[in-house]
Amino acid sequence: MIEKTIIKSALLVAGIALGMQAQAEPSAEMLSYTCAGCHGTNGASTGNAIPSIAGLSSTYLVESMNAYKSDERASTIMGRIAKGYTEEQFESMGSFFAEQEVNKNTSQSFDAAKAKAGQALHEKYCDKCHTEAGTVADDDAGQLSGNAKLFLKYSLTDFHDGSRPQDKKMSKKMRKLFKRNKDAFELVVDYYASGKK
Repeated sequence: MIEKTIIKSALLVAGIALGMQAQAEPSAEMLSYTCAGCHGTNGASTGNAIPSIAGLSSTYLVESMNAYKSDERASTIMGRIAKGYTEEQFESMGSFFAEQEVNKNTSQSFDAAKAKAGQALHEKYCDKCHTEAGTVADDDAGQLSGNAKLFLKYSLTDFHDGSRPQDKKMSKKMRKLFKRNKDAFELVVDYYASGKK
């Protein structure tokens, strides 16, 4: 009888332990695997329309995921994906991707003359917030230089037409940028696609 009670108790403890283990929070690296299908291993995208998220600041990534989750930021699929995660998981993923090396997609084509003109526009209108062509994580802004060309073009279009929210400072700079040069989208995108700082 005592032996049966001991065995039952051991099985109960083992079952509880297994149940707790099954409910344990996945590691940051495990959470990153769900992003790899689109954003590449460790957030290093090689596609032309999907952005790299490697090297982004944790703050920027968490804010972006919350914006997708609340539908504040328009998306095709990210809003649905973001709704499946907790704030703690966003923070865990943010810390993981912030530690990854910034990836530059160097295989993109660009026009050198347009890139040079785009650099001048970037330096005048964008550099204060997106230093070193948007590669400094401490800016808490998205990566620009070397990121996916179509993604950059679509993002700028979304900012310009108001479908993606932006702060007043950026809105003002965007208006000035495109008032001055109607080809500004194309020029700055070629500059960022060049991967230069």
